[in-house]
Amino acid sequence: MIALIGNRPAIQVGKHQVHDYDTAWLAHALKRAAIAADRDDFPFLDEICKGVEEYLESKCSLSLLPLQTLYERMRKMLEKIGCHLIAERLEPIAPPVTLSLPHAARRAGNGFELAFFECLRSELNELRGVGAEEIRFTGLKESVLLLRGQEKWDKKCDQLLTEVRNFLWNQHRDYHEVARPLRLQVEGERIDE
Repeated sequence: MIALIGNRPAIQVGKHQVHDYDTAWLAHALKRAAIAADRDDFPFLDEICKGVEEYLESKCSLSLLPLQTLYERMRKMLEKIGCHLIAERLEPIAPPVTLSLPHAARRAGNGFELAFFECLRSELNELRGVGAEEIRFTGLKESVLLLRGQEKWDKKCDQLLTEVRNFLWNQHRDYHEVARPLRLQVEGERIDE
C-alpha cells in the first residue's frame, strides 16, 4: 500500500499504534540531536523534516511503521549528508500516544484498583522506554465506573476518580524530574504542577 498525502502510515510505539499525528515531534528530536552534537546552528533541520514528511506521506509503502525503523532511516539520511554526529545523538521521540483508561480498567477487572494502577504504571514505563514523552488518557469516568462495577455515579466513584487523578499527577511529577520529562493529559486537560 502506498500512503497518500494526509494518509501517513500508523506509527508503532511499543505495543501501541498512533494513527493521527503531526510531525512536530520529529522536528523536536532533530533539534535535540543537533544541540547534543554542538550543532545548534545546523541549517538543514527544516529540509530534513520536510524530507521525512514527504517520505511518510508519499513514499512509505508500509501501513504500520515501527518508530525505531523510522529513526534508523533518519539516521541513515543524516549520515548520507555527512551529519554523523547528529545521527549518533538522535534519540527517538514518539508522537503523542493516547491510552484508553477503560481498556486498562477492563484488563484489571472491577474491584481491582491496584491491578489497574499497576497496569498504568507498567504502560507508562514501557512507553517511556520507547521514546514517548506525551501521553493522553481518555475515558476517565468510564474507567471509574468499570472499576467500581457501577452503572450510575456515586460517592465512591468520586473517591476513586480522585485516586486516579492523584495517581496520574504523581506519575507526571515523578517523570517531570527526569532529563526527558513525560507530559500527561487527561481528556484534554494537561496535568501541571
